[in-house]
Amino acid sequence: MLSSIFVRFKTGLSYTAILSALIMSGCTLTGQQEQPLDPVRKAELEMRQLQKVIEDSQGQASLDVIRAYIGLEPLITDPTLHQQNIDDTWLTLTKLTPEQRQAVVIKADENILQGWLDLLNTYEYNREDTDKLSKAVREWQTRYPRNPAALTLPAALLRLSQPSVSTSSQIALLLPLTGQAKVFGEAIQQGFLDAQSGLPQPPAMPETKAEPKEDSLASILEELGINNAETPSADTDSTKEPTENSETSQNKETEAIEANYTVQLDPIAQNSRQVIVYDTNSQPIDVLLKKVQQDGANLIVGPLLKPEVMKTIELQSGIPVLALNELDTVPAATTVCFFSLSPEDETRNAAQHLRQQQKSNPLIIVPSNKFGQRMAQTFADEWQRTGGGTVLQQSFGSLETLKSSINRGVGIRMTGTPVLPTENAPLPLDSQSLPSTDGAIDSVYIIATSDELTLIKPMIDMAISTKKRPPIYVSSRSNQGGTGPDFRMEMDGIQFSDIPLMTGANLPLMQKASSKFANDYSLMRLYAMGIDAWSLANNYNDLTKGTLRFNGISGSLRVEDNCTIYRQLPWMQFKQGKIEPVEQ
Repeated sequence: MLSSIFVRFKTGLSYTAILSALIMSGCTLTGQQEQPLDPVRKAELEMRQLQKVIEDSQGQASLDVIRAYIGLEPLITDPTLHQQNIDDTWLTLTKLTPEQRQAVVIKADENILQGWLDLLNTYEYNREDTDKLSKAVREWQTRYPRNPAALTLPAALLRLSQPSVSTSSQIALLLPLTGQAKVFGEAIQQGFLDAQSGLPQPPAMPETKAEPKEDSLASILEELGINNAETPSADTDSTKEPTENSETSQNKETEAIEANYTVQLDPIAQNSRQVIVYDTNSQPIDVLLKKVQQDGANLIVGPLLKPEVMKTIELQSGIPVLALNELDTVPAATTVCFFSLSPEDETRNAAQHLRQQQKSNPLIIVPSNKFGQRMAQTFADEWQRTGGGTVLQQSFGSLETLKSSINRGVGIRMTGTPVLPTENAPLPLDSQSLPSTDGAIDSVYIIATSDELTLIKPMIDMAISTKKRPPIYVSSRSNQGGTGPDFRMEMDGIQFSDIPLMTGANLPLMQKASSKFANDYSLMRLYAMGIDAWSLANNYNDLTKGTLRFNGISGSLRVEDNCTIYRQLPWMQFKQGKIEPVEQ
């Protein structure tokens, strides 16, 4: 019976396929009148047939596949899918072998295909010189004004064909220098300008050994990827001189760090490029961009806040842009590059680090809010991308909730719920309904402030003996100024990630930043971001080519999709009251 149904099902599919083919070819079945197809149905059948050609190719480039993409293009109405079609057409073209390109026979009515092939030749002949490529692509657009790629260039080619940025060009630095985000903008500005004029250098390297409202301070801190436990006042003087006591405290902080020679920093360019600073809170961003053009800037660094970054993309000023934040969804056809202290980057780092340490069953403990859920999802996605299995999670509430739990003797068991899509909230820490993992947890990653961590760690110790407790790893949110030796002793053995500036890669610079920002680690991280933004501005052409590799003070930087900078962070550990690097 089952086989009979299966045969009928297959027969039905075959009949449908034959019928579709006959309809597409204009034929009719014997004894049936030809029924005209409505335009929508005809387009659907045509798209299905063309898509089948692409799917059957299994990623192999051929002229038939390119013709299928060209045939699909006018049938696609969704802008995002249309851009994807343009990008896929270009990618397939670039995969053609020299033999395939020489064997191409173009029909008389294939002007679109001819245009695409000429665009590929234009790219091949001029790819070594960005300025020549930019000019050649503009000339190609003039010759083929109706080609789909002339109206919307492939995203990869769009970046490569941008005019190069001269090392003597003028830079416009767009930051919030008034309002709530003033203190953050000023820290980045200070790092940017200090990098230009010169920074303290580390000792010579020895030989290598074998979600809230967008305009709230908390939201700004979260989006910038810095710890919000030390939220500074909007009118804080970030350059004021520290008191004697605070200076002593800062010295002790840096003395606790063992010189970290495992992180090698690349030299920072020093030159006399003109930098004009604009306050993004002084005027609307569209007015500022016009002023930037009038002032003759050749490169924009900024803006900082997401709404202004999106507006900058929409306005398409024509000036290369290094935005100092990332967007959840990046338009494909944009020339903007993105650099930020992304908390997602750090969480991806953590998943990679635990995999390198041969861990297989992690538990992630995160705040019970949208930020925590986003980080749990990021960790799980990266864990599974690198071959890991299910990630378990727990969440925690406010400090008061944690204190109440510890006063009631509620510990944190090595159990959790599988990481689900972000709309499904996890169970709280003290839930009695958490499924047991039978001791399978072999590592714990915690995203918490130092105050939260001082409660979470004892709660773990309450529920499991120290001998059986798995290794604990924490994010940079736990690494804050002023924690002192007692905190370091309590956290003995715990590993944490942070930017190279905070791990002793350049102790003289760390001491300078610590003094300048009164040991506020949040502002020190933004200061490091400003330093690296200067370095990226001086290597902007490598960004657009996707070839950038730079060991900066905020992390080891490289370019990923959509010209987004990814930061790899070093790992440290608390050991007998000191902080020292983790052997990789």
